[in-house]
Amino acid sequence: MKNLVLRESTGLRYFTFFYLYVMQGVPAGFGLTAVVNYLIGRNLSPAVVASFAAAVGLPWAIQFVWGPLIDKYQYSIIGHRKQWVVLTQLIAALASLSLLLVHDPVAQLPLMTGAFVVHSIFASIQDASVDAIAIAVVPEAERGRVNAFMRGGMLIGGSAGAAGLTAVLHHYGFFWAALVQSGVLLALTVLTFSIRLDRTDTLLPVRGQRASAAALNAENPPVSWLFRELLRAITERHTLRLFLVVALAYMTLSVFGWAYSYHLIQELHWSDQAVSVMQGSWGSVATLALIVGGGIVADRVGAAYLQRWVLGTLAAFLLLFCSLSLFWHYTPVATLGLLFWNMADPSLSVAALPLLMALCRPQIEGSQFTTYMALVNLSGVSGSYLTGWALTWVRAPTLGLLCGLLLLVLFGVLQWLRRQPAAVATHT
Repeated sequence: MKNLVLRESTGLRYFTFFYLYVMQGVPAGFGLTAVVNYLIGRNLSPAVVASFAAAVGLPWAIQFVWGPLIDKYQYSIIGHRKQWVVLTQLIAALASLSLLLVHDPVAQLPLMTGAFVVHSIFASIQDASVDAIAIAVVPEAERGRVNAFMRGGMLIGGSAGAAGLTAVLHHYGFFWAALVQSGVLLALTVLTFSIRLDRTDTLLPVRGQRASAAALNAENPPVSWLFRELLRAITERHTLRLFLVVALAYMTLSVFGWAYSYHLIQELHWSDQAVSVMQGSWGSVATLALIVGGGIVADRVGAAYLQRWVLGTLAAFLLLFCSLSLFWHYTPVATLGLLFWNMADPSLSVAALPLLMALCRPQIEGSQFTTYMALVNLSGVSGSYLTGWALTWVRAPTLGLLCGLLLLVLFGVLQWLRRQPAAVATHT
């Protein structure tokens, strides 16, 4: 146990941020893929399903509320900000256990939604704390690879939640799926206790350390200073433009991903289980290899260059694939589109997140990065909600073409920003 010190081991950093994101991926894959597809398959209206997805995702869109609180009380004798991670992991696991009260997801939709929302609230605080720790302890030269392991963990966890738990859901029932998820979360929470950020950290608070804790609390920055610095950091003109491109790109990914899943189930009559398994299993290995490779590329050539390349590729794919929508009824074509689009979010994240991390300032890194991620998540939630409304008017191929055009415009904006005098080395 004494050798598990995060600042002293590159391998431990990769492993830790990988499994911490697995913890986030499992409930996300279960709730926002397996359960969403299950509800679509039970013929609930797009608006109802979209409202469920938006409610579950909403806590991630208000993460900016937690950032200043985490930074205000960031110092701890068990590891700066680690106390937030451990506490929220425990409460999120308890919220997951409350899903055991749900016996019929359709008949008990409000209860199930409430349980998922409570889980999302504490999981989003955990996510904000983990991201702040990553910015503080990971050297800048490793951030691309660490982000790749984060996204890899999210992918593996999401795959397990989507494909694995949808199999449990359909074969054994919702109770057992919720129980498996809760068991995974509790087991990984125990692991968090055994990892220290610095060699001087203790695994648990012990008697006689009150003076040290009081001294650390005295170092916590004032809330007013946190908000002033945060506002100054996120409103800087060039970085604000850069962030808006990232946020709009994530919204675009959400719109087409949600619309395409609905199209497969309702118009092409795929089973919801088949869509969930396809989203969560096939292609995961290839996607994992892609994002790990992308992390290495981001560290070598720069995250900004990789981001432009990713946006250009996704725009070209959407414009081509949606132009050929007449062929979507062929299973190999539809499957190819689904597998390719599974790589979209991880690919964008590997490029965009190191870029956002580089913009974060010391002492407010938790607040600043959490604000960025909250707005990114709000973009995703807005995309899913708007799609539920838009599908009553237009079909998925049309939405896909519009998304492709928007990504092409964003690619052009990044090219323009690259030539601006305000651009600094980390942005080029």
